[in-house]
Amino acid sequence: MNGDAQPRGPGDHRAARERRGGREGDSHRAGAVLQTRRYAWAVGVVGLALLIAFSIQLLTGPRTSTTGVAPGRTLHMFAAPLAASNLNGIPNPRPSCDPARHDPRALNLCLLVRARPVAVAFFVPQAKQCVAQVDAMQRLAARFGSVAFAAVAVGASHAITASLVRRHHWTIPIAYDSNGEVGGLYGVAACPMIELARRGGVVADRLIGDRWASTQALAPFVQALLAAP
Repeated sequence: MNGDAQPRGPGDHRAARERRGGREGDSHRAGAVLQTRRYAWAVGVVGLALLIAFSIQLLTGPRTSTTGVAPGRTLHMFAAPLAASNLNGIPNPRPSCDPARHDPRALNLCLLVRARPVAVAFFVPQAKQCVAQVDAMQRLAARFGSVAFAAVAVGASHAITASLVRRHHWTIPIAYDSNGEVGGLYGVAACPMIELARRGGVVADRLIGDRWASTQALAPFVQALLAAP
């Protein structure tokens, strides 16, 4: 199965069981892996570790980075559950690009880039400067309706991400990456980080650092994205 809502929800349940040492019972049915309290502490540890790593990278790292996908290359496709939905699960790094198999409760990057240019950010809820970038994207979404804006909360739980969505009144798609798989797929080591890709998924710009966390700083790059052939 290659759809959005696979047994991992939306991923591969068999692989998920192997990663967790086969400790999950057969009580999980096809659809979504439900998050339980025994995994909540792990999500918190992942988020804290990412926040520390991001802070160190921003303070000491070079301005050029191998984090993310470089301009001229194609985005890594994934599907991840939306924080504003009732879908509890983990990301699928090999999503179907068939609209008929799409679960509307998931953010499917493959389907987004087929339709229009995309601006997708990666952030952790604990980092204020990274959250500020999502705020900026929300404001830009009203100005640039031809661009698909989306964001992924790396190493964050469904509940924490959903709470952030409500507090900030975000209406752009916000997915949560509870096991850090999307973060690993993109080699996320710093935030704010945003990938701007042309229709089809080829990256036009990759912006890393808090200097890109404002509407004023992001707007010219989004405008350039629309002007690209």
